[in-house]
Amino acid sequence: MRTQEQVNEIVRRLLAEYPEAVCALNYGKDYELLFSVRLSAQCTDARVNMVTPALFARFPTLEAFAEADVEEVEKYIHSCGFYHAKARDIVNCAIVLLEKHGGKVPDSMEELLRLPGVGRKTANLLLGDLYRVPGSVVVDTHCIRLANRIGLVDNLKEPEKIEEALRKLLPPESSSDFCHCIVLHGRAVCDARSPKCEVCCLRELCQGYAEGSVSQRTRKA
Repeated sequence: MRTQEQVNEIVRRLLAEYPEAVCALNYGKDYELLFSVRLSAQCTDARVNMVTPALFARFPTLEAFAEADVEEVEKYIHSCGFYHAKARDIVNCAIVLLEKHGGKVPDSMEELLRLPGVGRKTANLLLGDLYRVPGSVVVDTHCIRLANRIGLVDNLKEPEKIEEALRKLLPPESSSDFCHCIVLHGRAVCDARSPKCEVCCLRELCQGYAEGSVSQRTRKA
């Protein structure tokens, strides 16, 4: 495990390496981010960004989504995968937002988790990006891999346990930005099969690199 001093330095380096780190999903309204995140499950952000312009043009308001035919929504999001469940969740979510939240995405974990299709990862992203809530930790596949590899957590795979552990370690005001940085770093440098340790800004602080487990994993791949 890393010391708090090391954790702070890891955060500092990542924020310096990716100063413009933001959510890769394109949106203009709060509910558009919510729907985009739902579409991104088992799908790439790039694909979602290709789909949403036409989707949001066809249904330009939350009321339009609430009144939409689920099968029509499915046609717009088909290429995102799992389109039956995603379309149903989007329409039902629009209805709940209008009926219970005045058309606004709620700003509490408890209320967000009551929305159709919303889990902790989505809720934390919304809290961090829309409301800048300190301590918002988004645990996706990149975060799971890098948190373990760097040594921020010790062989944890369950997202909720990793979220809990990182919330105790990360500076609350930087946790959301850190998670965006982790995604960018995971894509650009520290990927699953062939991490580019030679250019990694965290190399001297990485437990996996120090122990040789990263290079071993790369050779096996």
